[in-house]
Amino acid sequence: MATKKYYAVARGHRPGIYDEWYGEKGAESRINGFQNALYKGFSSLKDAEEWLSQFKSKEDKTYFFQKKQSVSKTTSVSQIKNPEVSPKADEVTIYTDGGCHNNPGPGGYGVVLIYGKHRKELSGGFRRTTNNRMELMACIMGLKKLKRKCSVTLYSDSKYVVNGITKGWARRWQRNGWMRNKTDRAENADLWVQLLDLCNMHDVKFVWVKGHAGNAGNERCDQLATQAASQPGLPPDTAYEN
Repeated sequence: MATKKYYAVARGHRPGIYDEWYGEKGAESRINGFQNALYKGFSSLKDAEEWLSQFKSKEDKTYFFQKKQSVSKTTSVSQIKNPEVSPKADEVTIYTDGGCHNNPGPGGYGVVLIYGKHRKELSGGFRRTTNNRMELMACIMGLKKLKRKCSVTLYSDSKYVVNGITKGWARRWQRNGWMRNKTDRAENADLWVQLLDLCNMHDVKFVWVKGHAGNAGNERCDQLATQAASQPGLPPDTAYEN
């Protein structure tokens, strides 16, 4: 897959083309919190311009290329119709991913936390675990880093995690003594308990993203998780091994 260098935002707080994903002037800040945002990554400026041109309306024949946190010389600030929405206090974006080799096997998790201009990466691994446990662990470790109650948008490519929260599966399992039904126990109860407790402490919105599809935050977490799982001397995932 070619490295994405340009990000075209057709619907967002400020539509345009950006050569950065993260940061105050990056593409990510233009789509976070914007309902039905539409954007795509490209390896060339020409491809980004061609894709974005199809969304120009009759009333608005311009779009903007944001380079190195500055507005293109061809566009004045007064032309921008959708001013940037300032991030609210205690509003955090978290990307997570987890996985393991051979499932079960050596596994790792990766997390990217973004708060205003601040960005932090986390990762860790275990000598024998599962994909689902590492997906859950990534969410837990990200939320544990928050020092006070926050409004969080958490992106994960795990339907197991996202559906477990958004569809109420995990809370139902918890009410039923961690039974999925009359005969089958819910797996990973030790991690679901921690995640549910953290969700009670914060206002967390879980969003599913397709893995390996050009989402910069997700791809970075995948790199962190893969690197962590490949480290020598990993500790045991005690709850799983026991």
